[in-house]
Amino acid sequence: SRAHALPGACWHSISPTPPGAMSQAGASAKVLLMGRAGGGKTSMKSIIFANYLARDTNRLHHTNDIEHSSLKFLGNLKLNLWDCGGQDVFMENYFESQRETIFQGAEVLIYVLVAVGDKRGTTNTTQAPSENSKDLLYFGHAMESVRQFSPKAKVFCLIHKLDLVHESKREEVLKNYERDLTNTCSGIDLKCFGTSIWDETLFKAWSQIVACLIPDVVQLEKQLEHICSICDADEVVLFERNTFLLISHSSNKNKLDPHRFEKISNIVKQFKLSCNKVRTNFRSFQVRNSLFSATIEPFLQHSFVMVVVSDPSIEAAATAANLWAARNHFKKLAKAGATFGPHL
Repeated sequence: SRAHALPGACWHSISPTPPGAMSQAGASAKVLLMGRAGGGKTSMKSIIFANYLARDTNRLHHTNDIEHSSLKFLGNLKLNLWDCGGQDVFMENYFESQRETIFQGAEVLIYVLVAVGDKRGTTNTTQAPSENSKDLLYFGHAMESVRQFSPKAKVFCLIHKLDLVHESKREEVLKNYERDLTNTCSGIDLKCFGTSIWDETLFKAWSQIVACLIPDVVQLEKQLEHICSICDADEVVLFERNTFLLISHSSNKNKLDPHRFEKISNIVKQFKLSCNKVRTNFRSFQVRNSLFSATIEPFLQHSFVMVVVSDPSIEAAATAANLWAARNHFKKLAKAGATFGPHL
């Protein structure tokens, strides 16, 4: 059997944290969740952060005005989430009398639009023209407010309930929305995602959203590259412990399924919920076949790690020993001042 760098091997060091950088580690990031009523904002928040199953979200009530949630993500990273009710009377108020209060100091704006018109009695393929125009009007007001009060905020648009659009039309609907939204927010870096609570697309979108809040993620990726090399693994992936959203990864293989991370997030999250129902805790699991072995287990206090190995000559004990060394290495990085350290 082969075993590479075992405990005590040389690990990459990291540059000292610049003065003041660590003060951001425990900071609260203001995240705005906006969009018109019935768009599914509260449902997606509940699935990601409150462990709801998709089928249970029909019990949720409509959000009135603004609901504030302080959500812990990756330990020290707190998301100050403003879930803004989407009834027209509230939306108009946000852009008239409450603009500064709502948009001042926002780091992320997540704007949700419905890909279908089921909630307003229109056909279930695309929205009625008047409703679509109103969506774009409110979105335009939101972009003006972001420009004025939080010009550095990251903006994400989720074209939601895409599962209700016929599969052959989904790409077209998504492209049309992306075109219209981009034209409405000239000069703002906008990222669009098609999402549904019924598949893994929701996890893909939210993984990329929270990734922009993780400090020094490039340095973290370099550390994962080193782990991947030492373990002679095909891939090493870090997930957040509670939400199982993707944190970062390193891959040594090409032509991998581009949707693998969100699929894994969705599968593991469902499995964890099944464990909770029978009053047991999810600890770890391993998948092994003739092509590869994949292990998912706790990494540090707030994270899980997945290691995928296709070389049959590499023993599981060697991988486990290298992960043990990696944990100690990451703990030392945190003590040395790595900004991502306290979050893992």
